[in-house]
Amino acid sequence: MEGQAALHLGRVLRAQTGQLYELSDGERVWLSRIESVGRDRVQFALVEELPAVQPSLILTLLLAVVKFDAFEWAIEKATELGVSAIVPLAAERSEKALLASAAKRAERWRKILLEASQQSRRLCVPVLGNLARPEEAFASSNDGLRLMLSERATASPLRKVLQGQGSEKAILAIGPEGGWTDAEFESARSCGFLEASLGGLILRTETAALAALASLNYALRHD
Repeated sequence: MEGQAALHLGRVLRAQTGQLYELSDGERVWLSRIESVGRDRVQFALVEELPAVQPSLILTLLLAVVKFDAFEWAIEKATELGVSAIVPLAAERSEKALLASAAKRAERWRKILLEASQQSRRLCVPVLGNLARPEEAFASSNDGLRLMLSERATASPLRKVLQGQGSEKAILAIGPEGGWTDAEFESARSCGFLEASLGGLILRTETAALAALASLNYALRHD
């Protein structure tokens, strides 16, 4: 291991010779022993290959950009809850100043996804998509169960929408604090998205993401 990862392991975690760690290349996992710790290089010896558990549910999160502290908290927890991909959305009611700065945050967001993946011992890191307009993201989501969180009175409860579902792939869209516009609702509907409600309370975007992803994991995962 070299570079920043090695520096973090040696300086922050104070790794020492003989300690055991799990290493993964995104497909396989090994139990490994540290052989030497240098300034920016850590050398391991592979002890044995461990079972690599692949998720039974492929989850994509389409998440409207909100204030960065809330957005970053949401993508960290979404990673811990097993999402496979995250697409930041430039929704109509997202703050324009945040959208203008979003591209500059991409590297920071990837670091958050990496660290959250390591913390939760995931086999691989979620893919971070480019900032996209909702209609673009909806149109490219053409496979699996497609859900759009909605505060409208006509939206069915999420638990009802999930009843009897056996899909191994799901796409979840969550809007900004101001909610989706009528045009965004129509765009999602035309692309096969189902409106789903989390109840009568109005939740912040990051709270809605956590609640909905936990519900999808409970209803759809098989591992």
